[in-house]
Amino acid sequence: MNEPRYNAGAIDASACISNGWELIKPNYWMYFGITILTMLMVSCIPCVNFFIAGPVMGGLYFVFLRDMRGEPVDFGMMFKGFEKFLPLMIVGIVQSVPEIIAQILRITVDLGRLGLMGNSESSNAGFAMASGMMVLVALAIFVFVIIGVVWRVLLIFAIPLVMEHNLNPVAAMKLSAQAAMSNLGGLILLFILEFLIGMLGVIMLCVGIFFVMPILYAANAFAYRQVFPMVENIFQNIPPPPDTYDGNFGRGM
Repeated sequence: MNEPRYNAGAIDASACISNGWELIKPNYWMYFGITILTMLMVSCIPCVNFFIAGPVMGGLYFVFLRDMRGEPVDFGMMFKGFEKFLPLMIVGIVQSVPEIIAQILRITVDLGRLGLMGNSESSNAGFAMASGMMVLVALAIFVFVIIGVVWRVLLIFAIPLVMEHNLNPVAAMKLSAQAAMSNLGGLILLFILEFLIGMLGVIMLCVGIFFVMPILYAANAFAYRQVFPMVENIFQNIPPPPDTYDGNFGRGM
């Protein structure tokens, strides 16, 4: 299969948001349910979430991209990603590597804090050394959070590429990074707009964030489609009838 081509500088952030809303509006409650279940499966199942995040997100993109093509969609299609479980699982785990490292460091900080509390009678020198180590680990967590954001940006298109074009994980992640770097300005603006919308949802008694999340996911799907446009088959497999063209072209003599 030929590697899909991407457009550089193609992301219109405001159009992604507005088109995302127009897409989900007719079936908002279906998308709301899909989004809530996706968030629960990706975020609220310890350890297991790292293995199913890719397939779950793949199913979410499947529904959005299918709806963009004007094809019928339903709630059960969100599980379509499990049909490509292995490649999507690999992409999902790779995407989560900085997050996994940050969680390990966070646990280290928590254990260190407990150790300091339990050894309050220890020497001042030992206490100061342990405190300094905790500060260094906390700084490392911050660094990995930043790295994680960059990592997610570079791999943002990998999951839909696997779903739509059956690319292997390495090819999908490599192509995603190339496309993301070629659309970095548009992606940054899109993420800023999504952050502001998310903050608006938080202001709405906090629960509002759940109601705007379908729009944000749809906006990301539109960003993918702007960068990787759908290529229509312009060739006809069945030749046209002889009288399609003027003259005697294609007719028996």
